[in-house]
Amino acid sequence: MKNNIKNLRATFNLTQEDLANRIEVSRQTINAIEKGKFDPSLPTAFRLAAVFKCTIEELFVYEP
Repeated sequence: MKNNIKNLRATFNLTQEDLANRIEVSRQTINAIEKGKFDPSLPTAFRLAAVFKCTIEELFVYEP
């Protein structure tokens, strides 16, 4: 699934490690999500949206 996490992370001046710590996952998880190799669980997606003060729909682009 495509996402805007890397761009938002840059806007908020967060490293992958910073973001991982905030949402209580590993840095490797953030990396995999950003590269589209891993789709996060719903609770993780909500935590990401909370950090970036946006909706889940603004974070992720669904492409069937």
